Amino acid sequence: MYKTLLGAPGFRKGMDLYFKRHDGQAVTCEDFYAAMRDANDADFSNLLLWYSQAGTPCLKVVTAYDAQAKSYSLKFSQVVPPTPGQPVKDPMFIPVAVGLVGSNGMDIPLSSVNHDGKLETITKDGQPVNTTVLRVTKKEEEFVFSDIPECPVPSILRGYSAPIRLDSDLTDADLCFLLANDSDEFNRWEAGQILARKLMLSLVSDFRKNEKLVLNPEFLHGVKSILCDSSLDKEFVAKAITLPGEGEIMDIMEIADPDAVHAVRTFIRKQLATELKDEFLNTVKNNRSSEQYEFNHTNMARRALKNIALAYLGSLEDEEITELALHEYRTATNMTDQFAALAALDQNPGKIRDEVLADFYDKWQHDFLVVNKWLSLQASSDIPGNIENVRKLLNHPAFDIRNPNKVYSLIGGFCGSRVNLHAKDGSGYKFMGEMVLQLDKLNPQVASSMVTVFSRWKRYDETRQNLAKAQLEMIMAENGLSENVFEIVSKSLAVSSLAQV
Repeated sequence: MYKTLLGAPGFRKGMDLYFKRHDGQAVTCEDFYAAMRDANDADFSNLLLWYSQAGTPCLKVVTAYDAQAKSYSLKFSQVVPPTPGQPVKDPMFIPVAVGLVGSNGMDIPLSSVNHDGKLETITKDGQPVNTTVLRVTKKEEEFVFSDIPECPVPSILRGYSAPIRLDSDLTDADLCFLLANDSDEFNRWEAGQILARKLMLSLVSDFRKNEKLVLNPEFLHGVKSILCDSSLDKEFVAKAITLPGEGEIMDIMEIADPDAVHAVRTFIRKQLATELKDEFLNTVKNNRSSEQYEFNHTNMARRALKNIALAYLGSLEDEEITELALHEYRTATNMTDQFAALAALDQNPGKIRDEVLADFYDKWQHDFLVVNKWLSLQASSDIPGNIENVRKLLNHPAFDIRNPNKVYSLIGGFCGSRVNLHAKDGSGYKFMGEMVLQLDKLNPQVASSMVTVFSRWKRYDETRQNLAKAQLEMIMAENGLSENVFEIVSKSLAVSSLAQV
């Protein structure tokens, strides 16, 4: 936040003074704060509250455009939730980086803002700026930009300028617009993530009601705009078109539904792959390289984008795509690309998948780190009934239950497949219960790590709760249970007892 408030030159001045004053000393956060303040003669008012007040501030923003006055206002209100020992909180100093995006997708130049009855100039070297930092320091306050020719879409908290929870009045259409056009990469990514979460939750509701699933065309357009924008950093594109994970969506549901979330996420991936097949194919082909492996940002970004495109395509049951993935696997000049091709082929069960997995193991069986990745890839597969494949791998020469890293790769990797771990027939819970008891006799620390998979069992439907609770009770009843596992299991079961009181 200091760099956001002071800019790079101001931050450097602060760092120079900080080292001049304190090099070789044991210092405090207050010393760092003082150096930044004094070097720039800055007024940080209540910034130190970030060090003394617990909790994450929640910042609400309400926007309004006055067409007659050609002004645009942002009204902020902040709340810091109470925490133990601090029931009442003071307003925080929150730097909010803001830009306004016009209907043409370009930033509107900003030259002044009215705040607390004062008109403040926000130009740089006499020229308007595209982004400015608003200093929100009160419980409620308003900032009004003048000379705004049209109603813009606000890009708020650019560059993640403060670690807060933002609640804005942006519509889905606004978010789609930012996803397609925002010049700030963080907000462009964030718009996509918010949209994807909302879309997935909406489709989960439709799935539960047995209604037809339909992908929002504006979301599709936003993803396509990013994928086809050659001016963007390729690593950013790879991250921006990656959907939120199933676990993230289940965490924001009142009652987590692994089957519905998995079905919806799979549907969106396949729809994007189908609708943008040509674009994904071009992305793979345009980002190949037969040159010697180089570890630098340019090549890492190129590989990341190519491999996420290949992963989308791999969700399609298409012979052309299978041949493409096989080609990428066979011609890869580095393990990153080869493993990504393997992961794409791993999505669809069958002879080709089995043959490629066996081939990969034959090539890399003497590199234990690579073999751990190979185990984890298979264990975390969402293939229906994958539990049987995992049980077979327990007897594979590459696996040793006495080796913690092997356990984390295979048994821990299985927990990465929410749909198989939380299978409605209880097979995933039964497997984990058996493994916890077996591991507890060999390595209680590893067993205690594995048993945490049951700690949130109350988040699921009644059927899954009963199945998970049965495994916890089975573990609890075991003679000679270690203190490590006993502590976690007893606390997990205590959640049920408290709920019934």
